[in-house]
Amino acid sequence: MKVKNMGMMTDQMRGKLATALSPQSLDLVDESEKHRGHAGYRDGGESHFRLTVVSAVFEGLSRLERQRRINEVLAEELAGPVHALSIRALTPGEAA
Repeated sequence: MKVKNMGMMTDQMRGKLATALSPQSLDLVDESEKHRGHAGYRDGGESHFRLTVVSAVFEGLSRLERQRRINEVLAEELAGPVHALSIRALTPGEAA
């Protein structure tokens, strides 16, 4: 499983996603610096993330259902320290 930019929040989110989704791959990137001066930005980063995850859990689910599943897993983080999360959720077949 591939992971980038490990900080405390990144590590917490990664752990929750790995447990809930058993992903084939997980790419979680802190893009906070790109949002300096925008709403939700804070010094130290870990407020804006881009996620690409491949998991068999997404088989038969619509794009919206996949995003809802991820939002449920990360509800605590999205309610507070994480301001924005861009999601790309794929099945193994879609990622091939």
